[in-house]
Amino acid sequence: FSSLLFDSVYECVFPSSLQKYKDVEPLVKMVEVDGSDLVKDFAEEMEKMLGRKMIKNVFLDSISPDSHHEMNSGPCPPNGNYVELGQEFPLEKNEHFNKLPVNTQMSSIQVPTNVYNKDSEILNGVYMSEALNDIFVDNFEKDPTLTWQYFGSATGFFRLYPGIQWTPDENGVVAFDARNRNWYIQAATSPKDIIIVVDISGSMKGLRLTIAKHTINTILETLGENDFVNVIAYSDYVSYVEPCFKGTLVQADLDNREHFKLLVEQLQVKGEGKVKKAMKESFRVLNEVCVRGSLCNQAIMLITDGAMEDFQEVFEEFNWPERRVRVFTYLIGRELTFAENVKWIACNNKGYYTHISTLADVQENVMEYLHVLSRPMVINHDHDIIWTEAYMDTVVGLSHGILLGVVGTDVPLRELMRLAPRYKLGVHGYAFLNTNNGYILSHPDLRPLYKEGKKLKPKPNYNSVDLSEVEATVEKGKRVLFLKNDYFYTTINETPFSLGIVLTRGHGEYIFIGNISVEEGLHDLTTSDVTIANEWTYCETDIDPHHRKYSQLQAVIRYLTGKEPELECDEELLQQTMFDAVVTAPMEAYWTAIMLNTSGLDEGIETAFLGTRSGLMRVIRFAENEKRVAKKFLSPLDKENIFTLDHFPVWYRRAAENPAGKFLYYIPREDTRGIFPNMAVTACLRVCVCVCVCVYPRASLHRVSLYDYQAMCKMSQHSASSARPLLSVRALCSISVCAERVKNKADVLQPCDTEYPSFVYDPSIKETNSIIKCGRCQKMFVGQQIPDSNLLLMVVQSDCDCSRQYPLINMEPKEVKYILPCDRMKSMKIRRRPESCHAYHPQVPHSCLLSD
Repeated sequence: FSSLLFDSVYECVFPSSLQKYKDVEPLVKMVEVDGSDLVKDFAEEMEKMLGRKMIKNVFLDSISPDSHHEMNSGPCPPNGNYVELGQEFPLEKNEHFNKLPVNTQMSSIQVPTNVYNKDSEILNGVYMSEALNDIFVDNFEKDPTLTWQYFGSATGFFRLYPGIQWTPDENGVVAFDARNRNWYIQAATSPKDIIIVVDISGSMKGLRLTIAKHTINTILETLGENDFVNVIAYSDYVSYVEPCFKGTLVQADLDNREHFKLLVEQLQVKGEGKVKKAMKESFRVLNEVCVRGSLCNQAIMLITDGAMEDFQEVFEEFNWPERRVRVFTYLIGRELTFAENVKWIACNNKGYYTHISTLADVQENVMEYLHVLSRPMVINHDHDIIWTEAYMDTVVGLSHGILLGVVGTDVPLRELMRLAPRYKLGVHGYAFLNTNNGYILSHPDLRPLYKEGKKLKPKPNYNSVDLSEVEATVEKGKRVLFLKNDYFYTTINETPFSLGIVLTRGHGEYIFIGNISVEEGLHDLTTSDVTIANEWTYCETDIDPHHRKYSQLQAVIRYLTGKEPELECDEELLQQTMFDAVVTAPMEAYWTAIMLNTSGLDEGIETAFLGTRSGLMRVIRFAENEKRVAKKFLSPLDKENIFTLDHFPVWYRRAAENPAGKFLYYIPREDTRGIFPNMAVTACLRVCVCVCVCVYPRASLHRVSLYDYQAMCKMSQHSASSARPLLSVRALCSISVCAERVKNKADVLQPCDTEYPSFVYDPSIKETNSIIKCGRCQKMFVGQQIPDSNLLLMVVQSDCDCSRQYPLINMEPKEVKYILPCDRMKSMKIRRRPESCHAYHPQVPHSCLLSD
């Protein structure tokens, strides 16, 4: 069987296919890859690219008080030449903007439903920011790789370029408010240490407690990974909502924020409110912050329905005269008896006082503290470039200390990762980006989406996945390779990001470079069986809009023929691609000869193909499309088996690790759910470690446990204790709508960790046999390795039923739950503290009201 199989498949490989390589071998040189130098080179290119996106000065000049643009103090421009809010304007689908209908000559305005769009502040802001329209258009003309540009106003409106049609939800509500977005909050304020102090005395019962809980949750939503937080409840005595966090601050990452929300939901009222003890404890924690904390802005958020005690001595002892810690107060309920006391606390500690009487008041009132914290930055004219998970922002302000808004542009991650080209990293190599807090920005194994029914949705924790959770995970159904990798990393200057690359020992250590003439290479690139990786960047087709219509192969050919000399192309990659085209050219003639010789090919062979490290592929179809079983194989939709931005084809990666001269046989992943006779089997030469799943030959199969730290599981009831998942437990609905939207909580998916078994074949065992006793009968089996392949031939006696004694092994993933000890819950990952901090300015008034 081994001989028949080998001869049948080997016929398609062309025994003399390497002859052409031997002819040009003297021109080839081997170059050792230096991972340290390579990662620094990539990082420098990324820094340059991101630097080109920093259009900060142009933005600032366009709407600064010293600008030549007139500022109008009335509710509308004097000439009335503007599009009325809510009117329609022409739109056209644009490939560059995800095929959305857009208008590239103007920006559009979006106002959330809860903001009155005829308010004079809104109209004045819209008119004043019209100066950005020309700037946006000019920026896009100068750099056609730019995507969305936008301005989020502190008053609530959002200006977006290019203009689009904003569509309300099914209830007619436009819920998007830029001020609630992470990019806005990070750009509007510096990192902060926050202690939330909530009154749970008896007077806070009923609606007041509900409003207080919603206020806490809203404050938590304004925090990010650069912030630190804790929550203290007080009545007759002071208690931490999470006892494990007593006396300290914890990073306000997604896990901790969601954990606090679960605990806050369980708060109950009791006793009499003694705020003095709670304030002392809060100041003590903030004053003792040394390493654990942002070491920037510090604030106490007091949520209460009144304060009767004399607490001036507390501030004299802990906060005056410097007033380093701001105190923000939130008076809950309709009663105003103690309003002056609560206001006095904020006014005398450089904070802000608000009165919240209904749930609808919470959002707007909570956001006011961000404007206060932004004052030092605005007065100082410190227009920082702020980098978030997916955005580049710059802070814009007026000289009176009031934040005008945040303006920025998107930088697609795929554009950034193209600067770490696949061909320089080897078969298994890859690059990844991390934030300063250790969370993944980009990684080929990051799975940010999950499937719910037929829809793909973002996971609740998609932007807070740790590097270790990706590197140590194996997605269910993927084949296992055992590799030894070397990791290299460096920072990207002027950003909070770090770049890492992974090189596999063996295939990632060297690169060979062949020299070939353009004429010879061009001739062999233009044959019909050749394709190149369209997701790779051989030539940059996005700079000039006229080039966007070209595929990568078309662009390469037009560049090499001199028809498009202005194209920016990767000369090193082009040289490797041409070399590979020339070396593999004899395959095309050989395959064509096989097709013409009707007796020269065994029945059942549908496709012959090869791939090279430059992303070049040669493919020939021996069977017509309607007769092929594997119709999707090697099609543009078959991402697993073609060259993509993230990885080499799976058959290429597996073949690279297999002993030389042996074929790899495997069933493409999409075919594993079919009926056996209709499956397509792929055979590749130069192949890999095999993973088999087989119940009987225990001697030759080793069971291993694999883990998926990016899985999704059905929601279960969680207790708010120290027992919590390693990943976050995301609240998928708000309190007010949960009963309406989620009928069956058990069907809601949440992030989780799973474990599942796999079996790895030991290739050193050539044969194994045994007898299994099954009640009154016994079952004999023999397993033999098929030479020159990764196949195992199993012969099993079939007239003895062993299903009761030896049930099938359950291969389904099982959720893994953790009970984390307190020190693990408090532990903080190694992180890089943000360099920018604006916590103080002498001109900031001590007033507690912005209108003052």
